[in-house]
Amino acid sequence: MSDEKADLISTYFKNETFHKGTLVIKEGKTSKKSYFLESGIIRCYIIDLNGYEVTTRFFSAPDFLNDYLSFFDQKPSEENYELITDCVVYSINYDNMQHCFHNIPEFREWGRMLLTLNYTYVNKRIISFHKETAQERYLNLMKNNPEIIEKVPLHIIASYLGITKYSLSRIRKEIEMF
Repeated sequence: MSDEKADLISTYFKNETFHKGTLVIKEGKTSKKSYFLESGIIRCYIIDLNGYEVTTRFFSAPDFLNDYLSFFDQKPSEENYELITDCVVYSINYDNMQHCFHNIPEFREWGRMLLTLNYTYVNKRIISFHKETAQERYLNLMKNNPEIIEKVPLHIIASYLGITKYSLSRIRKEIEMF
């Protein structure tokens, strides 16, 4: 993408700073913005049938995030997106996103790449729950996203891995012994 096109696209984004604990997308509310995360960590979570928070995804800078189903269909979200740390983002609203998709071919290609990457992530995550142990999932998280291990509370990491905080504690002790 040329610098000229990148500069044009950047005019549609707004710089925003949010504090830890903020919900940028809330369950039951329609997502009105998509975000490019410049700094910080955000988690996506649901409330399960038993009323427990289950973390489904982490986003750490630099990353692009939105609730694709809510944003593009303009329907209420089924998930919450909570800041784990203070974050700096660049946001784009629905109308500006649609304008860019319809008028800037480079933006359209970038969007296609993001959808492909998101699908790949979701597919690999589903497979990991069936082909990897909790310890293997933890080790992969340590390897690929060490900032998550360093900055996210253990009970949230445990919910992401699909285990209890006690199981995560045991796994961490086993890893430390090696």
